[in-house]
Amino acid sequence: MRSSTVIVRIKGGLGNQLFCYAAGRRLAIANQAELIVDDVTGFVRDLRYRRRYMLDRFRIPARKATPTERLEPFERYRRGVAKSLARRRPFHLRRYVEPEGVDFDPRLLSFEVTGTVYLDGYWQSEGYFKDVEQTIRQDLEIIPPQDGRNREVAQRIAECNAVAVHVRWFVSPTAADGQHNVGPSYYAAGIREIRERVPDPHFFLFSDEPEAAMQALQMAQGATTCIGHNRGDENAYADLWLMSQCRHFIIANSTFSWWGAWLSPHEQKIIVAPGIVQSGISSWGFAGCIPGEWTQI
Repeated sequence: MRSSTVIVRIKGGLGNQLFCYAAGRRLAIANQAELIVDDVTGFVRDLRYRRRYMLDRFRIPARKATPTERLEPFERYRRGVAKSLARRRPFHLRRYVEPEGVDFDPRLLSFEVTGTVYLDGYWQSEGYFKDVEQTIRQDLEIIPPQDGRNREVAQRIAECNAVAVHVRWFVSPTAADGQHNVGPSYYAAGIREIRERVPDPHFFLFSDEPEAAMQALQMAQGATTCIGHNRGDENAYADLWLMSQCRHFIIANSTFSWWGAWLSPHEQKIIVAPGIVQSGISSWGFAGCIPGEWTQI
């Protein structure tokens, strides 16, 4: 029985949940510690988005936390105390570990786990798990959807030079202030980049509002397939699975399509990511998320 444990708190949408898990898994491996997944407390107070744990669709080996390991009862109070105490200590001595800021923090890579450590944060960078990449890929193998429609689309993806294009609407497509949405000019540039490097590409368009995306991007009908049948959070994994089957990618400023591209097993894949600066910050808002071999536009 291992003498130390890492309890990772999963939260956010599917892309962020994957980042939470990957950072926790690597921390546990580096310290020969048991990884335990808190699949509850990160969602109980998500009253705005009402997200829920979605990693049951992946082949992760970690067990789920017991109520005691989730700091229950009085979880909110006990978690607040743990956070307050941790912030008074040097980073390497903390037992409740959160990011300080949003940029990549290499201190997590050398963190030594003794006893029980709680890991709470999004940790949005490949740098937190690059050295255990193959293990992460095995853990995050998506259990494929079995319905006929998704299997049919997957077959079409396999038969062509498939390019996944993801459009994420952070605000409504019709909103007056849409500065958080990556605009059509980025996608037009991404499509040009792909066409210059990929023979006869076929684009598979994924979006939380696919009809609006199709209209906004004005993509060629014959060279584009709009994927709009996997509605709702419970089916997000199916879109992610289809996306990961593609050979090349034009991603949004979204951790969802980041993971769709990263999980693709194609060795020669081209990944185009937004590097646009809006309102004084990059379209991601932080440094360290985009791997160096990806193409930023």
